[in-house]
Amino acid sequence: MSPMTRTLSDWLAHIERIHPKSIDMGLDRIREVAQRLRLKRPAKKVITVGGTNGKGSTVAFIEAIARAAGWKVGAYTSPHLLQYNERVRIDGTDAGDADLIAAFEAIEAARVLRRAQDDREVALTYFEYGTLAALWLFERAGLDLAILEVGLGGRLDATNLVDADVAVITTVDLDHQDYLGDDREAIGAEKAGIARAWKPLVVGDDLPPSSVLGHAYRIGASTWRIGSDFFFEKLPAIAADGDAPPPHWRWREVGYRLDLPMPRLTAPVQLRNAAVAIAALRALGRPPRPLPKAAIAEGVGQALVRGRLQRFERGGVEIVIDVAHNPQAAGSLAAWLAAEPANGTVHAVYAALADKDVTGVVQALASCVGQWHLAGLAETGPRGGSVQALAQRLAGTPAADGFRHEQVLPALEAALQKARPGDRILVFGSFHTAAAAIDWLAQD
Repeated sequence: MSPMTRTLSDWLAHIERIHPKSIDMGLDRIREVAQRLRLKRPAKKVITVGGTNGKGSTVAFIEAIARAAGWKVGAYTSPHLLQYNERVRIDGTDAGDADLIAAFEAIEAARVLRRAQDDREVALTYFEYGTLAALWLFERAGLDLAILEVGLGGRLDATNLVDADVAVITTVDLDHQDYLGDDREAIGAEKAGIARAWKPLVVGDDLPPSSVLGHAYRIGASTWRIGSDFFFEKLPAIAADGDAPPPHWRWREVGYRLDLPMPRLTAPVQLRNAAVAIAALRALGRPPRPLPKAAIAEGVGQALVRGRLQRFERGGVEIVIDVAHNPQAAGSLAAWLAAEPANGTVHAVYAALADKDVTGVVQALASCVGQWHLAGLAETGPRGGSVQALAQRLAGTPAADGFRHEQVLPALEAALQKARPGDRILVFGSFHTAAAAIDWLAQD
């Protein structure tokens, strides 16, 4: 690429072509380029967040609370919904094109560096390249806290290049079995790899696999377990004196208690994510700056992340967008639908990648959905697929008899035509599905 054509889009296209595989787990390549870049710590403190579900929301809570306390915070998340810039945030602002380009230029120079003893270029994956860019930008930003969201697994994920001061495992369930293993024990072992010796490991799963706890024990990582070391509970809506305060909830550990406003993120599971986020910040021990109770309350009430029960309204029809893409996430979605039932029919617009447990997802939601619209994701690349292929994989489920559409937007338009005021349209199944719907609805 010539200097005149190095736009961010050019760079993204370039880094997609560098490595023959989109996923190639391991730390050797990224470690070598990081050494060439002479990368140091990305911040005074680092929290790495892994888990099957809830990672993005947990990062958002940690970020919002720390920023409310006056900390300078960087957050690295993936995948993005609408723009690549969303993956890197500094002080609540997405990284600009120029900053990302500068990072990519530095990484490319290090990646292709010729040495007398080694003239080999390092073939980084797309995610490895992006992770290095985030770390490069964070190091230059003078951060109090960097929050790194694991991309896949943990032990061999690019984010595990950095030694976390606190590691978080939100939940452990079946997903990405081709890379992580076929059961919770194997998957838990991979996710536990982000923990560090003698550093806290916060666990948000009520029944974590023994592989997680065993690994923590072997390396001397102190575990902070939800339901054992810290607790959360929704408080009664009616106070003892008969007044009706705003809905609120309580977080507590031994000798410390917080009564907090309900999160803006409305799914029932978000109380758990918020509780885990608070535990992660508390586990830092000596934080870079004070963490007042008021800042925790403010951050919990302000945290927001797109694509998590994001709501729109068209002609009296509520449209809800969610990135849920595996059975555990679908179960959480079903719990929300039960807690906040629609006045009319729930119309589901569902499109999923080819490597997902689509039958498990549909089974989790079958009792909540009145009408199904399936959509293809063939345009998203090798992991996408046609609507016919999706319907075949769903044979024997209620969704298999639903309407079929080649893409997400025609499916959403058809659902809107069939819906009546008071009905709800639920669009879900992948980040690609959510992004297509959000982009279209935001422009309308």
